[in-house]
Amino acid sequence: MTLPRTVGVFGGGRMGAGIAHAFLASGSHVIVVENGPEAVVQARDRVATSLAKARRAESLAKAQEAESLAQAREAESLGKAREAEGLAEARGVAEGVLERLRVTADPGDLAPCELVIEAVPEDAVLKAQVLALAERLAPDAVLASNTSSLSIGGLAAALASPDRFLGLHFFNPVPVSELIEIVTGPRTDPALVTRARDWAVALGKTPITVADSPGFASSRLGVCLALEAMRMLEEGVAGAADIDTAMTLGYRHPMGPLRTTDVVGLDVRLAIAEHLSRELGTRFAPPQILRDLVAAGHLGRKTGQGFYTW
Repeated sequence: MTLPRTVGVFGGGRMGAGIAHAFLASGSHVIVVENGPEAVVQARDRVATSLAKARRAESLAKAQEAESLAQAREAESLGKAREAEGLAEARGVAEGVLERLRVTADPGDLAPCELVIEAVPEDAVLKAQVLALAERLAPDAVLASNTSSLSIGGLAAALASPDRFLGLHFFNPVPVSELIEIVTGPRTDPALVTRARDWAVALGKTPITVADSPGFASSRLGVCLALEAMRMLEEGVAGAADIDTAMTLGYRHPMGPLRTTDVVGLDVRLAIAEHLSRELGTRFAPPQILRDLVAAGHLGRKTGQGFYTW
């Protein structure tokens, strides 16, 4: 289960930075492509911050474990020392990992990549353009899309070798999410699917394989639940917290559908719902409350306000 030595990520936003983090933490070299000098700096900062936070959390966990095994007074002293050591170690380890990261505005730098994953906004035309460019610049690379709902077969139409293309749908936040949804297009090579499943396991994640269909498995189910939760809120059935609690305590979901929508981004959920509504019918029509919140700029956690205040 060997990961590609060099992985390209086209797009350094929240998802792209998270994907870069996952591959860096597992030993790959990563090249992230952004669209200008300012975006390059921001993307590198996202990856660096993500890595440092992860290392800090690991270090603090080790310090707490050590504290629980020691006497109270000794534990207090040891815990503080270990925490300080852990924070310093986190910075050092993160800097070491960052030596395998390159963030660039030149797509030509993708040439040595064995795998290129596009993680640009959920726009079919933009994604197809990016994938076609990546195929020209890295002709030996496997290509993948991180789309959460768009047709893999449709995106493959822009490629000369659709057999070397599939969906690798990561979940937010990528570093701690345990799932990767592998989406097979109508012309995806079955051997590539096997390799992709091995890559997912090597990243410490669990793969599921689904056929190319609107919303795949995860987005289709997740959006369906979220839209109904929004309708219930709109109709005054219950408040947002109570609707979410019904699912977290009643059905053991780790997070309720409305809070999850805030984390994903209301604008992202709206775009997926509109796509699914066109493809599958009015049962996926976005509720007015979702349209109103997006129009007001309340996009969830990333703006500080959505169904919750963050």
